[in-house]
Amino acid sequence: MSAKPATIPERPWFSSGPTAKRPGWTPEALSGAPLGRSNRSKVTVGRIRQALDMTREILGIPADYQVFMTPGSDTGAFEAAMWNLLGPRKVQLLAFENFGQLWADDATRHLKLDAEVLSAPYGELPDLSKIDPQADLVFPWNGTTSGVKVPDGDFLNGHQGLVLCDATSAAFCMDLPWEKLDVITFSFQKALGGEAGIGVLILSPKAVERLNTFDSGRPIPKVLRLKKGNTADPAIMGGDAINTFSFLVIEDYLDALRWAQREGGLDGLIQRCDQTAGVLFDWVEKTPWIDFVAVDAATRSTTSVCLKFVDPAIRAQPAEVQASLAAKVGSLLELEGVAFDVTGYRAAPPGLRLWCGCTVEAEDVEALLPWLEWAYAAAVAELGL
Repeated sequence: MSAKPATIPERPWFSSGPTAKRPGWTPEALSGAPLGRSNRSKVTVGRIRQALDMTREILGIPADYQVFMTPGSDTGAFEAAMWNLLGPRKVQLLAFENFGQLWADDATRHLKLDAEVLSAPYGELPDLSKIDPQADLVFPWNGTTSGVKVPDGDFLNGHQGLVLCDATSAAFCMDLPWEKLDVITFSFQKALGGEAGIGVLILSPKAVERLNTFDSGRPIPKVLRLKKGNTADPAIMGGDAINTFSFLVIEDYLDALRWAQREGGLDGLIQRCDQTAGVLFDWVEKTPWIDFVAVDAATRSTTSVCLKFVDPAIRAQPAEVQASLAAKVGSLLELEGVAFDVTGYRAAPPGLRLWCGCTVEAEDVEALLPWLEWAYAAAVAELGL
């Protein structure tokens, strides 16, 4: 076995969710949380409103869009939108990774909508020319499990139906064309390394109009319900909690938002993400045994970077052997304390997945690269491949 690299990453957290905390974070950041208080008290409501105002400011969300929080992280936010809004038009769903497929399953199996699923294998996007501008469209901006993102918003030009975008691996790291999106969701645990459990749901005026004029007739659980009577619930639209939130989580989000402001807002966060991903991209380009899952360079994610093994000797092995290799590489890195949770998603091509979002430092990725070489060589030798 070759010698281990001398330098280790200072922050070995490369998980794709929950992601790394912001640099310099300690539990002391939560010391001001209003614990033991009613979620209707002035101080707790004030914390939520402050977080929503800062979210709007940093992301550049239009003033006439509604921004509020939901239970259940990004999944809860997106399903709340689907359950409340979809039905009056045909629905098209882009499924090119796990969560896109999850929304497709919701639409076809549970909501039983008039739905068309436009699918693509891991590494590719569906044929965007098949999108019907009259249909409601559901898609993830960035595929966390495939490392594939839409290249831009040009394919949405002139779209007439509602556009529902799961932006949980894109928000705070990629520029989103708000004027072309009607429903946008994300969670703190992906976007800014926050704690889990709360999602953010953003609705355009067009989406609120749909909420006010469409009644699906389907039963909707309280934690997903956005209407009071026959129209949008003004309290929820105004930022009130649908149910009780953890104010440790809210305080953590506020801390991350303050850090984002110090880093230069959205432009600074995107720059951090691009720099960190660039370090990994350069290494992949010159390393013969690894490559991107995303086939087209224009669609490669700069947050959840998904990689596959391409050494011909490894590719010739059965899928389960390749998966064992990925697991062994991940295990060796974790045992050394240099990288946690970097094995690729179970349904994706066997390989690695590294989060390069804005809370990850470029120098930590740089320090990790020799360890990736070491762990791969050690795993291949140990498995006799």
